[in-house]
Amino acid sequence: MQGHLSAWLVKHELVHRSLGFDYQGIEILQIKPEDWDSIAVISYVYGYNYLRSQCAYDVAPGGFLASVYHLTRIQYGVDQPEEVCIKVFAPRRNPKIPSVFWIWRSADFQERESYDMLGISYENHPRLKRILMPESWIGWPLRKDYIAPNFYEIQDAH
Repeated sequence: MQGHLSAWLVKHELVHRSLGFDYQGIEILQIKPEDWDSIAVISYVYGYNYLRSQCAYDVAPGGFLASVYHLTRIQYGVDQPEEVCIKVFAPRRNPKIPSVFWIWRSADFQERESYDMLGISYENHPRLKRILMPESWIGWPLRKDYIAPNFYEIQDAH
């Protein structure tokens, strides 16, 4: 079974993969990084005018990194807004995904956090730099293959 956005993308011959629906009935789509820029613009034009959230996760040790976008179609007079979840999978070696900051400004801090924790580089982001960790921090703390550097807790200093 296809959702509204997936059917529209198929009709216009845009490459994607439907991952079905989540437990709330929200459509989930998989997009390649090279197609994300154009599909993000199309999604906005189609009516998904609100980026509810963006997050990222490590799919498996040595595997892909995923950037997840939850989009909402907000219209006046509609009680239940339509939602879609778009997952963009990037290779671990050189994870690059186009930034959607220029479409949804709320992606600013969220993409920076995904960069800081997982090392996903969001191309054309205006100020992609660490937001939680110090600039001197080495590595990506939320990757499954991350090895924490040796450090001492405050209580161990006594």
